[in-house]
Amino acid sequence: MKKENIIIGIIVLAVIVILGVLFINLNKNETTESTIKDSKDMIKMVNSIYQNINKELPSLETIAIDVNNLDDVTSYTGLKSNEDIEELVISVPMMNAQAYSLAVVKVKDGANIESLKQEMLDNINMRRWICVSAEKLYITNNGNIIFLVMADKDTAKSVYDGFKSYVNNEIGKELEKTNEEENIELPPEMPATPVV
Repeated sequence: MKKENIIIGIIVLAVIVILGVLFINLNKNETTESTIKDSKDMIKMVNSIYQNINKELPSLETIAIDVNNLDDVTSYTGLKSNEDIEELVISVPMMNAQAYSLAVVKVKDGANIESLKQEMLDNINMRRWICVSAEKLYITNNGNIIFLVMADKDTAKSVYDGFKSYVNNEIGKELEKTNEEENIELPPEMPATPVV
């Protein structure tokens, strides 16, 4: 009788441990993608990232953009088409002379996320501001959420790492680009050295 009670106790304990592990893994594997359903969730995510990084940021406006406006979509993401975009949220400085831009793109089911990320990397204008340009650009994704940030290298890295932390490092391929200011080609009417 005692042996049967010990065996039953061990079996019950094993079942409890297995159920506990399954419960923890189910909660851990619930991706952030499933919690980001619309632009309100995307804005909430961006605000959470900002609150949890140790970096002073400029005064930013974080808003949803109408994805039917192709000019805005292209300006903030580099994408030439809005066909695969479901939602777009941007975060940009209230004063335009600061080189900072963040875009969160929720893409439609079935879209080729890697080709969209590459198109963003290839086409985004890192010199979109009047007198300044971004030093560093980072792009990655969590499921069907693409995250892009460009700014000075320290700020861009801090915000990018904040996104990765927010999604528990469950990200896709990481893309990055550095803006080489010395490679800027001046038009012929603007010589590189001042004329005296």
